[in-house]
Amino acid sequence: MRPSGTNLETDDELVIKRLIKEFKGGNKQAFSEIVRRYRNQVVSLAYKMTKDYDEAADIAQNVFMKMARNIWRYDEKKKFYTWLYRITVNAAIDHMRKHNRHRHEPLENFPDIRDKIRSSPDFSFHRRELQGHIHRAAETLNDKQRSAFLLRDVEGCKVDDVANILNMPEATVRWYLHRARARIRKELTRRCPHLLFLLGVR
Repeated sequence: MRPSGTNLETDDELVIKRLIKEFKGGNKQAFSEIVRRYRNQVVSLAYKMTKDYDEAADIAQNVFMKMARNIWRYDEKKKFYTWLYRITVNAAIDHMRKHNRHRHEPLENFPDIRDKIRSSPDFSFHRRELQGHIHRAAETLNDKQRSAFLLRDVEGCKVDDVANILNMPEATVRWYLHRARARIRKELTRRCPHLLFLLGVR
């Protein structure tokens, strides 16, 4: 889920801006409060990318260390969570590259296919079968495709926020999403056409 306070003028954003100002002034308690507010979101995002709780916790610790060192770079005109998510995505990708890891989101929120599965009377069976195929198909995604998909279709971020997090134009985000979905659909069509036919996915 997206963290609360994703609009610039919400109470949460105003509180975060105050905490950041206090942290820059040397208040260590302010930093602890920022970590408390965002740790679950950071760990959750890191876990979705690595599928390992211990690694996600390590990544989260690294993220907040980087946040502390680079807080002066944060542009307060922009949403704090997008800046923090950018650090998290980059840290997770760096971690997986360092450990030669390429685990991928199972894409259970994949458009169209998700809706077809949920409307199926055999939802549980089809869901498990499809997830097995998707896990294997997702190995074909590169880091940028997966990151765009994860943030947009799993975390529920708006495209403009994904663009800010990944530091790329919205058109580029849409392109990566298009490529990721097309690649997954192609793989599923090759691996399990019978399942797509049963679900009425074209």
